[in-house]
Amino acid sequence: MAIGRAGNMGVGLKGLTHRIITAWALAGGVVILLVVAIQTISVITGAFGNPLPGDFELTELGVAVGVFCFLPYCQLTDANVTADIFTSGLKQRSRAVLILLSALVALVFAAIMAWRTWIGTLDQFEYDYQTAILQIPIGYAFIPIVISLLLLVLASVVTLAESYRDIAHPQQERI
Repeated sequence: MAIGRAGNMGVGLKGLTHRIITAWALAGGVVILLVVAIQTISVITGAFGNPLPGDFELTELGVAVGVFCFLPYCQLTDANVTADIFTSGLKQRSRAVLILLSALVALVFAAIMAWRTWIGTLDQFEYDYQTAILQIPIGYAFIPIVISLLLLVLASVVTLAESYRDIAHPQQERI
């Protein structure tokens, strides 16, 4: 793995992209920690016969938001699940071609998902879908998910450009 993927974030637009996506992933981690706290409180209060109402609704929404917040970071740092056993024997250029193809697939996937999730978000608000117990409008959970998918598009563009540079200039180290 080249330096630019995880360690040295670089400067300019690329560095800003890395910082924004890293902060977004950390925000997703905070959401997951809040879900854990809510579940802990619910279990403790449940032991005394008074669990938090709607804790499972908050868990559903929080985990969905948290997981989507991690996707751009995984793409940007090359932390997605890969089959390295099949590619470990390949030359650097061949691996760069495979990474470029996977970044292209991620870009197309993320763009389609962002578009369709945005439409779903509008539908959630239009039809006033809410959770059953707490009556939380579900559309509010879709907003950070759409932002995550747009950041995934951006991360895919960055990894696509990095992969192209690795193919065009295989010996050049990333800054």
